[in-house]
Amino acid sequence: MALRKEKFETSSQIPVERIYTQLPVPEEGKSADAGEFPFTRGVYPEMYRSRLWTMRQYAGFGSAEESNKRYKYLLSSGTTGLSIAFDLPTQIGYDSDHPMASGEVGRVGVAIDSIEDFDVLFDGIEMGKISTSMTINSTASILLALYVAKAKKQGADLKKLSGTIQNDILKEYAARGTYIYPPEPSMRVVTDIFAWCGAELPSWNTISISGYHIREAGATAVEEIALTLANGIAYVEAALKAGLDVDRFAPRLSFFFNAHSNFFEEIAKFRAARTLWARIMRDRFHSKNPDSMKLRFHSQTAGSTLTAQQIENNVVRTTIEAMAAVLGGTQSLHTNGKDEALALPTEEAARTALRTQQVIAYESGVADTVDPLAGSYYVEYLTSELMQRAQELMSQVDAMGGAVRAIERGFYQERIAASAYDWQKKVERKEEIVVGVNEFVTEELKTPETLRIDPKLEAKQTERVRALRAKRDRKATDTALIAVEEAARSGDNLMPHIIRAVEAFATLGEISDAMRRVFGEFAG
Repeated sequence: MALRKEKFETSSQIPVERIYTQLPVPEEGKSADAGEFPFTRGVYPEMYRSRLWTMRQYAGFGSAEESNKRYKYLLSSGTTGLSIAFDLPTQIGYDSDHPMASGEVGRVGVAIDSIEDFDVLFDGIEMGKISTSMTINSTASILLALYVAKAKKQGADLKKLSGTIQNDILKEYAARGTYIYPPEPSMRVVTDIFAWCGAELPSWNTISISGYHIREAGATAVEEIALTLANGIAYVEAALKAGLDVDRFAPRLSFFFNAHSNFFEEIAKFRAARTLWARIMRDRFHSKNPDSMKLRFHSQTAGSTLTAQQIENNVVRTTIEAMAAVLGGTQSLHTNGKDEALALPTEEAARTALRTQQVIAYESGVADTVDPLAGSYYVEYLTSELMQRAQELMSQVDAMGGAVRAIERGFYQERIAASAYDWQKKVERKEEIVVGVNEFVTEELKTPETLRIDPKLEAKQTERVRALRAKRDRKATDTALIAVEEAARSGDNLMPHIIRAVEAFATLGEISDAMRRVFGEFAG
């Protein structure tokens, strides 16, 4: 039997006392209502009393045809927003027939090469009536262009088109690795998207500044807050440098956080992040629009907490993490499938994950009041501690010249790696118990059924993209690609040129190569 801890502390090593009998010293604006600065209690006055969070299920695998079937299944099961996963070649700007794509086509997400794939992906799905999140970063401009081109073909009103592109390149350098270009031109692509969407796609979230992958790489809750908000500061500064008005682009910034397993710390984390961002936008960037100060965020339960052993336990883990996200005030949520430590989720696992959200929403009662744990001595203590510690870490990043310079120096990477190592050592010493892994271990009786990708997919996708190149108007495609390259070189906004290129049947790899010729590649 596992022993109780000798030392009680959160995952961020915040000491936990035996009991809390008073609130921390009040801070300016801390007692404000939900929907009021600094938004500690929530970004909207009524929160879930007027509208539940968007229930997304992250999905995408193999071909566009198979992914389309999964999206229709999820929509028929009650999901209220799509969330698209792309395969690695798509994420790093290679077509499916490129040698670098070999063995990876459709493996961890859907393979997208051209507008033809998007035609299939959204066949029978009215894009003007749903919200779509796309987890894509270095090629975000191209995937957004494909989405816009397909929506135009459907006759959707672009002014009302809603959704999110992740478009957070800084965390790729720090924690994930699917970058293409060096930081400076990559930031230029990001701000081009800000500017273009501000004029053409006003309801679209132009970035989802992601702490999720920072946390998945091993960061603590404090580091997740601090490094994510430091990245957010860098994006705002880049946009201001590009001549954009803060109150024009800032209301469409969004965030993406991990819903991890330390229940009360996670709830406090979301409250702390909201408060800090509101103050940053008001005091540092002098925004006047309250919508510029609201930290709206998507959350996903923690993939890194899922275990290949006793996978049924993952349903419990996901439920606890989802509840923390809801109690913390998330605007949308993805719940992981129980089998995702082994493979992409099966249809049954995806349904159970969605039902988890629905049970929380409709049966638990936690959505009936705004900020249910407001005034909890413990939660308020954790909120204050997380804010203070995150501010200290953000000050270190500022002292280095900001997020870009800190990443270039390896500060983010070293800090995350040290935290990941510290956690792993605690698990090995059984100072932290992972049920079914280092304690309460049982012999697995059977191997669960997992989703398998058709081994013929890569050949089919390769054939499709080559057939496209053979039948398109090559002169029109070449002209469009030259325009992308010239815009990259001249500083003209890239988005209109990329949209024209995808409409001329240029492929994702060809458009990425046009920018590679100007921007070069980041060696890491």
